Amino acid sequence: MTEQATNPASAYFDLADAERRIKAIFIGSIGNLVEWYDFYAYTAFALYFAPAFFPGNDPVVQQLNVAVVFAATFLMRPLGGWFFGYIADHFGRRISLTLSVVFMCFGSLIIALTPTYATIGFAAPVILALARVIEGLSLGGEYGASATYLSEVADPKHRGFYSSFQYVTLIGGQLTAIIVLLLLQKVFLTPAELKDWGWRIPFAIGAALAIFAAVMRRGLHETEAFEEAKKVVKPTGSITNLLRYPRELLLVVGLTAGGTAAFYTFTTYMQTFVKLSVGLTEDQTTFVIFGTLIFATILQPIYGAISDRIGRKPLLIFFGIAGTLATVPLLMTLKETKSPFVAFILICAAWLFVAGYTSINAVVKAELFPTNVRALGVGLPYAITVSIFGGTAPAIALYFKSIGHEEWFYFYLSSIICLSLIIYATMRDTKHASAMHRHE
Repeated sequence: MTEQATNPASAYFDLADAERRIKAIFIGSIGNLVEWYDFYAYTAFALYFAPAFFPGNDPVVQQLNVAVVFAATFLMRPLGGWFFGYIADHFGRRISLTLSVVFMCFGSLIIALTPTYATIGFAAPVILALARVIEGLSLGGEYGASATYLSEVADPKHRGFYSSFQYVTLIGGQLTAIIVLLLLQKVFLTPAELKDWGWRIPFAIGAALAIFAAVMRRGLHETEAFEEAKKVVKPTGSITNLLRYPRELLLVVGLTAGGTAAFYTFTTYMQTFVKLSVGLTEDQTTFVIFGTLIFATILQPIYGAISDRIGRKPLLIFFGIAGTLATVPLLMTLKETKSPFVAFILICAAWLFVAGYTSINAVVKAELFPTNVRALGVGLPYAITVSIFGGTAPAIALYFKSIGHEEWFYFYLSSIICLSLIIYATMRDTKHASAMHRHE
């Protein structure tokens, strides 16, 4: 007979422990979804609110101004990674997670309530930029804190599976923004109403959801790893202490570069690509992207569970090899097709290897660092790398397209993934050589 069968009390406590972990992961993940919904609502509704903040009749110039403000959020993410990483390592994961979602609430609320350029002039785009700076700080801190929390609260045997829900909810935030856009476009409002005042609705929804997430996160239990670490070493969360781990910092940069470039290519930029390069209609574009994001969401926990069985390194190497070899032919084929169904299949095919990175990148980075610098070690170098390689991917692709050499971007992306492949091939497998137990 098993131990649980002979010891009902042990079985009860095991069940209670599992329920506690699942509840904590659910609450932490929901907050992550809300943060990313607020972030993506900006791009989803940019076409409608751009005229309210930027004067003139040229929609291209208006969208360019919107893109510049969007880029500002990426510049702020390293600062957010440092600030909230310090709070998470010094004061606890729970307070950092709660505070980051409060920041996102303020950012969304400011956008929802800011008067238009016609009302307050140049102050309108300035306030918009300020709101996005606040959201950039929030998002920069959210990744490190949530990756650390989900990794620490999961049991060691299922850490890959549970931590994969960070990207489930990250992609879920984008899906939610698309759903809100479709409902407002197709059901509740006319295009004129959306441009006049309806674009404020998604930001008001985001602010309300952020308040709800903050209240839920206040009730989270602090992780056992953080509590145990406080007994061993004084919490610092300082950059000076983090610099004691230069190899791990460089690993995070190398791990992230190819993966984040691929992620932003097949999410943020893909909507522009299938519309401008493939030539799909707006409705076809929306439904193709929506369908591929659902497919990507389903893959995350599957790949996370696989990593718990075979290790993290095989999945990363799979992403590296497939991404290096398949990116160029896949994007070339995608550009030539005119079928929405074929476009859907090709983007899903890309997700089959991109998920090898997205599903486990959070837990791999968390497993590199000891508890006292984990949130800062995960969040800061990640935010810097995303700002360099992830946030710039759409702009680089559009630049190459503007000079008549769109295919150059395909080779650029493939090269960045190849560089990360070198890191994947030479690093240790963090599942078998994890630092999660270290509290130095």
